[in-house]
Amino acid sequence: MTALTLSTAGAATLRADAIVVGVAKGAKGPVVAPGAEAVDKAFDGKLAAVLETLGAAGAEGEATKLPSPAGLKAPVVLAVGLGAAPKKDGAYGAEALRRAAGTAARALAGAKKAAFALPISDAADTAAVAEGALLGAYAFTAYQGGADAKGSGKAVLAEVALLGAKPRDKAHKAAAERALALAEEINRARDLINTPPNDLTPEAFAAVASAAGKEHGIKVQVLDEKALVKGGFGGIMGVGQGSTNPPRLVKLTYTHSRNAKTLALVGKGITYDSGGISLKPAGHNETMKCDMSGAAAVFAAVVAAARLGLPVNVTGWLALAENMPSGNATRPGDVLRMYSGKTVEVLNTDAEGRLVLGDALWKASEEKPDAIVDVATLTGAMVLALGNRTFGIMANDDAFRTAIHEIADEVGEQSWPMPLPAELRKGMDSPTADIANMGERMGGGLVAGLFLQEFVGEGITWAHLDIAGPAFHEGAPYGYTPKGGTGSSVRTLVKLAERMGDGDLG
Repeated sequence: MTALTLSTAGAATLRADAIVVGVAKGAKGPVVAPGAEAVDKAFDGKLAAVLETLGAAGAEGEATKLPSPAGLKAPVVLAVGLGAAPKKDGAYGAEALRRAAGTAARALAGAKKAAFALPISDAADTAAVAEGALLGAYAFTAYQGGADAKGSGKAVLAEVALLGAKPRDKAHKAAAERALALAEEINRARDLINTPPNDLTPEAFAAVASAAGKEHGIKVQVLDEKALVKGGFGGIMGVGQGSTNPPRLVKLTYTHSRNAKTLALVGKGITYDSGGISLKPAGHNETMKCDMSGAAAVFAAVVAAARLGLPVNVTGWLALAENMPSGNATRPGDVLRMYSGKTVEVLNTDAEGRLVLGDALWKASEEKPDAIVDVATLTGAMVLALGNRTFGIMANDDAFRTAIHEIADEVGEQSWPMPLPAELRKGMDSPTADIANMGERMGGGLVAGLFLQEFVGEGITWAHLDIAGPAFHEGAPYGYTPKGGTGSSVRTLVKLAERMGDGDLG
């Protein structure tokens, strides 16, 4: 993991492999952003002109390397685009800073130390630059380089030194520490998502959770296949029974010493999804190791809450199973009895996420938490509706749904509120069971949300995040978003827990 330091050194005097400065799009060309004054001075005040000559405009995602002139200790200057220059107060948005810092960290992969002289005016800016740099420096190389190399792919940027932050200021120091803990847990979630399914089975995922629990003082309970059968978890067992790798239900409990509110987080953890008997078509199987991204996000959020000491009780439920076709697999037409006692006719075994979540939601509801949020790569329909970068939010409480949407926007995660139209529930009526796991094709993401709502305890505030689009990025990296697992929704969940603990929500 990349190290993070807050430096009091000046941009001209700090020894590093490169110094990072920001450049924005101005009305008449690129504009050098605050924080880079000493660097601009070394260019005789002509840094913007030099960058323009090289074709840089200050657009988001730009990264332009220059040899340093006399007067700078660092041999390389890296100018990263911040997007449009602010018109009024001169402040850059947090997300612009995150993405620019992420772009810089990716461009400097392999360097030992980089000084970031991006605009920092307060602790919030410190947090944004630190988060972006630490998330942008991520790379998954565990399986590269041969049997003895232990991940010998190109090294990530080893150290980020933030200039302009105040190491002796409590707010700046706390912001940096929070950013480091959060980034480490997001990157741990990314590692889990990227791990091949032959190594990350439900049992292996449960072992990772147990180890993290011991490290960070989180109580971990693991229900194996025998306990799941005995407990009547028909949804989880029905999905996992076709695999030689049996399912698990993992509960993580972080308890704050204060008499605090409780937030329950439930994550879909399908460690590999073949579709089961309703086999996925060719071309849709290759990335299905990512179908446990919801569980990875929940796991990371609970550990982050514990590391940050948030004044709220957080329980995480990881519904882990491998969905495979075999002679023992659930068939289309089978009826499963869920943990709640409700029966479900399985019309499509590839609609398996809602089955494992249904059991976990009902189990979480038994503890009467103040709120439940489930997270899942649940439907392709949500990707069709919102694209690859935005997750959908459904809830049984409009105010709660709005609050989560606003929190996501604040932390830099794209989301959109979605409805739960009551008229779509009828499509899941079954002549054989209490409910079917499929309904109308149109509005399929909303139908899935309505199914989950059936397994939320009465009177409990609940929200469902469908992260099918942003959980796994198959294109080229951008900003602080890598190729592969992204850790989508972790920042939203942690901020939600923080708000509940502070009494600012509900």
